[in-house]
Amino acid sequence: MPIAQVPDYPDPAALLEAEASLQRFPPLVFAGEARKLKSQLAKVAAGESFLLQGGDCAESFAEHGADNIRDFFRVFLQMSVVLTYAAALPVVKVGRIAGQFAKPRSAPTETVEGVELPSYRGDIINGPDFTSDARTPDPHRQLQAYRQSAATLNLLRAFAQGGYANLEHVHQWTLGFVSGSPQGHRYQEIADRISEALEFMRACGVHADATPQFRQTDFFTSHEALLLGYEQALTRVDSTSGDWYATSGHMVWIGDRTRQPDHAHVEFCRGIKNPLGLKCGPSIDADGLLRLLDTLNPDNEPGRMTLICRFGADKVFDKLPQLVRAVKREGRSVVWSCDPMHGNTVKAGTGYKTRPFDRILQEVRNFFAVHQAEGTHAGGVHIEMTGRNVTECTGGAGGLSETDLSARYHTHCDPRLNADQSLELSFLIAEGLKAERESRSRPLRVDFAAGMGAGF
Repeated sequence: MPIAQVPDYPDPAALLEAEASLQRFPPLVFAGEARKLKSQLAKVAAGESFLLQGGDCAESFAEHGADNIRDFFRVFLQMSVVLTYAAALPVVKVGRIAGQFAKPRSAPTETVEGVELPSYRGDIINGPDFTSDARTPDPHRQLQAYRQSAATLNLLRAFAQGGYANLEHVHQWTLGFVSGSPQGHRYQEIADRISEALEFMRACGVHADATPQFRQTDFFTSHEALLLGYEQALTRVDSTSGDWYATSGHMVWIGDRTRQPDHAHVEFCRGIKNPLGLKCGPSIDADGLLRLLDTLNPDNEPGRMTLICRFGADKVFDKLPQLVRAVKREGRSVVWSCDPMHGNTVKAGTGYKTRPFDRILQEVRNFFAVHQAEGTHAGGVHIEMTGRNVTECTGGAGGLSETDLSARYHTHCDPRLNADQSLELSFLIAEGLKAERESRSRPLRVDFAAGMGAGF
């Protein structure tokens, strides 16, 4: 079938050899785990949970390490606690991690000072350095991506199930550079209340050691299913159901540049049973969206489809309502999630690509406001973030300016929220969710945007 965003590998034999090796490797995730995520996403679609999905723009081979994974997981736990405590809703935790190596590009090549080379497509394909050797697609990078994903998953499972996620450790998750910030102080207040509640429950005879929900959590992985040779090599038949599952991650999504209904990416995802994401940008219309839902989820299975909306703060009211109305009218079960990152990328005067924090917040506010007006459930957020103290997105309570970007600008692709900005975003979303929850018990519906605080 026609296929977009395909790298030009110079050695087809080496590519076939790498894919054959991947076919012999063990699966990274299991069908039962993917089904568990689907059941949790079904609750999000029904308005009974909230989806938090986030992680690196593109994972890096060079930055892979236990400390980076731990710090990312700590921020994710903090954000989840903030959202759960304020909204009184379970949070489904899905990372952009352990597989998010490939990146779509707007052009196959780029030119610097008269030299034209292939575009950087993520570490699974080529390298970021602007040299001919680095930019030549290398199929052996797929094997390194697999091994890094396996190591990352091993550590994440240990953190999630081995006691690190125990609520009794809620005070220990704060990163050092966040602890003195306004968000750090607000988080410590919530942590104090949780500790008091746990002490009360212990006094009543309920202990974390005997209650799995207090000492462990479910954490799932996701990535864009862009490099189809890699995805196909890791697609297996589930022995218990006979269905096909992509075992490269629990959830995969189709990007804005590869969602053509008659192309290979949609065809591949149509045949697997994993939960699927679909990026919805300004170019999609209601008829096109319904056609894709017919193809990807013909049985309207709850939890199967997450619509990840990425319009830009100034386009949400123009584009989102017609999609929401069409999906609601046709009775489709979907998770509506807001990606406030990709539509709000700008070039700073200093030359750095960045994302202003106020525009990110504005898109989230507009997204929730549309769903409030349409009577539908704004089910989640999808963000690019890191646990590192980077300076890539301007604004936030820390007041990062364009002149600060050069201090710790580490991304190879798109700018990410740092831990303090991520926590600030979660507090603002939590305030709105709390206001909406309280409004359900009163005849007068509370405005979501007003509940999200003066920061908007």
